[in-house]
Amino acid sequence: MAELTTLESLLEMGFDRNRAEKAVANTGNQGIEQAMDWLMEHENDPDIDEPYVPPVGNVLGGVADSQSSTEQPTLEDTDKGTAGGDSSLINDMESGGQAMTEEERREQVKRLEELMRVKQAERRERERAEELEREKQRRRQGQELQQIRQKLQDDDMKKLADQRRKEKMEDKLARQRVKEKIARDREERAQKFGGGGASSTATASQPAQPSPSSPTSQGPPPTKKEYEESRIQVRLLDGSTINTVFKAQEPLAAVRVYVQVNGNTPEGQDFTLLSPYPRHVYTELDMEKPLKELGLVPSAVLVVAKK
Repeated sequence: MAELTTLESLLEMGFDRNRAEKAVANTGNQGIEQAMDWLMEHENDPDIDEPYVPPVGNVLGGVADSQSSTEQPTLEDTDKGTAGGDSSLINDMESGGQAMTEEERREQVKRLEELMRVKQAERRERERAEELEREKQRRRQGQELQQIRQKLQDDDMKKLADQRRKEKMEDKLARQRVKEKIARDREERAQKFGGGGASSTATASQPAQPSPSSPTSQGPPPTKKEYEESRIQVRLLDGSTINTVFKAQEPLAAVRVYVQVNGNTPEGQDFTLLSPYPRHVYTELDMEKPLKELGLVPSAVLVVAKK
C-alpha cells in the first residue's frame, strides 16, 4: 500500500492548493506535521493566499528529475515522487508501489485530521497560556501604577498635614502674643490703681480742712470729671460674664480681642458686640473707635451675639 504525499494529504484534508504548496515548499517537504504546523502559524498572514511561484530549477521532492525536459516540474509531480516526509505517520507502505484503495485513503486522511485536531488543541492551549501570562503582566503593571498613585496621594496628604500644623502653630503664637499683651496691660492697670488707692488713703488720713463758714464763699462749681479708664462687663454666649478695665482711649477692638482670648468662644465662631440699653449693635467701623467716643466710659455692659 502506498502512502499519500504531503501535498495530497493536505488537499485531502481540505486545505487550499495554493496554501498547501506554500506549506510544502517552505518546510522543504519534510513531512505532513511540519507542513500543518506551518499552515497553522501562518494562516493569518496577509499574503497567505497570494499565488505561489516556485523558484526556477527547484524540485521540492528532493529527487532530481532525470529526464531532460524544457518544462518546469510541478509541485504535485515532485511530491508524488517522495515519501520520506510522512514516514512517521504512515507505516503501511508496500514495496510494490501500489495505488491506495479508497478505504485506505480515507483511513489515512482520518489519521491526519486527528493529528490536525491535536495540534490545533495544543496551539489553543499555548495561546491561552500566553494570554494568561499577558493578563498577569497587565495586572502587575496595574498594581505597580496603583502603588505609585497611592504614594503620591500619601505625600500630598503629608504635605497638607504639615501645612495645617504650621498654620495652627502660627495661630497659637499669635494668640499667645495677644494674651501677653493683655497681661501686661492688666499689670499696668493694677499698678496704677494700686498707686491711686495709696494716695487716696494718704489723703484720707490727713486732717480735714475746715470748711468755709458760708456757702457763698465757695468758688465756681467743679467741672465734669474726665475719666481715663472704663470698667467693662461682657455677657458671653453661655450666659456667664467677664469683667476687666480698659483705657478710655483704647478701641472697641481691644474688648473684642479680650473676649476672643478669655471668653471661651468656639474657635472659628464669629460674633459681634452690642449694648443692651439702649440697644446698639457695633459695626466694624465702631471697632476702630475709642471707648470714650462710643460712650462706654467710665463703665458699660456689653453682650456677645452671634453674627
